[in-house]
Amino acid sequence: MDLIPLFENTAGQQQHPSGDIIFETGDAGDTMYVVLEGEVDLYIDDTTVHTVGPGEIFGEMALIATQPRSATAVARSNCRLAPVSERRFLFMVEQTSYFSLHVMRVLAERLHQAGQRH
Repeated sequence: MDLIPLFENTAGQQQHPSGDIIFETGDAGDTMYVVLEGEVDLYIDDTTVHTVGPGEIFGEMALIATQPRSATAVARSNCRLAPVSERRFLFMVEQTSYFSLHVMRVLAERLHQAGQRH
């Protein structure tokens, strides 16, 4: 599911230059992000576990589990992000069943990848 059309006009978009830390492991999390342009690397213990590109999400676990960030997110290239607050996330889950399914698939895939690393 390409999320760019759903979030292209989100207010408060963020620009991050290559190498910029978006958030770090242990940070409080109240925002998920949709990558509109560029790429973001996700790190756990200094190991890249995933690279997220245009139309993809990251940081969703903080909205679902309400726990500190489990990874560090660093801009791999200059990027433009659409922040998604918990309020907007809940609205999207309620109004767009495909969005809910997409988020569940992303979580399932990342859990599967994490299991293969160990």
